Amino acid sequence: MDLGECVVVDPLRHPDLEGVGRKLRRQLHETLDAEQAAAREAALRRRGLRERLLEAADRGEHATVSSTDGELHQGRVVAVGVDHVVLDDGTSERFVTFGHIVTAAFR
Repeated sequence: MDLGECVVVDPLRHPDLEGVGRKLRRQLHETLDAEQAAAREAALRRRGLRERLLEAADRGEHATVSSTDGELHQGRVVAVGVDHVVLDDGTSERFVTFGHIVTAAFR
C-alpha cells in the first residue's frame, strides 16, 4: 500500500457524525428552551403579592392598592419590606401592610 494514496479522515469531521452532531445539538437546544419555559411558568404560578410588588419596585411602576378599610392608596412603589409596601405619591410616602391589601393594580 502506498501511503501517498491514503486519506486521513478526522474522526470528528466524519460525514456521518456531522449530521448526528447537528441533530443532537438541535435536540439539546429544543430541550433547554422547553425546560426554561417550564421553569418560567412554574415561577409565575408561585409568584405572590410580595414578588409582584418587588418587580414593580424594580421597574419603578405605579400601583393602586385598595385596603381592608376601603381606602385607595396610589403611588410609585419605592420599597417592599417583609410585610409591607411603600408607595410614594409625590408628596408623601404611604406604608401599607400586606395583611391590609385587598387588591393591587399596576401601571
